[in-house]
Amino acid sequence: MLAGGCFWGVEGVFSNVKGVISVESGYHGGSAATAKYERTHDGKSGHAEAVRIVYDPSQVSYGTLLRILFSVVADPTLKNRQGPDVGSQYRAAIVPMDANQRRVATAYLAQIGGGKYFAKPIVVPVEAYKRFYRAEASHQDFMRRNPRNGYIMRWDAPKLAALKRLYPDKVRATPAP
Repeated sequence: MLAGGCFWGVEGVFSNVKGVISVESGYHGGSAATAKYERTHDGKSGHAEAVRIVYDPSQVSYGTLLRILFSVVADPTLKNRQGPDVGSQYRAAIVPMDANQRRVATAYLAQIGGGKYFAKPIVVPVEAYKRFYRAEASHQDFMRRNPRNGYIMRWDAPKLAALKRLYPDKVRATPAP
């Protein structure tokens, strides 16, 4: 599971990656009672907008997914914000689903830290999995269904263009569900 700001763009980018089987927008952490868009918007619910990614490791590695997250989707030097969205619900975070993913995530953050790739410190946490709550249907596949939406055009379409430019061999012909 990955968080990288508003889940519309995170889902939109990863659904276009070869080897990704499905991407689902939702809320990580918090409680079921507050796992609603209207309740998470103030940043006090403990949730992060996140995506649950099912992928085929024979086609795309977890490390590649992390590389795409931090070279296309999210700035790992920003705490509790991405693009125009501010608050802990928009934090970037890595939520490993097993010990191997945790090892890869920790090693990857160490690799990109220390000023070698980013001028500012890396502030992305590796968070323990708590619970994933699927977002409302209106948020699923939002970028694909609403390509002319002003937010999508300004903030998320450039991320998809960056994926195609930086990782042309990793782009699917048609998005995953």
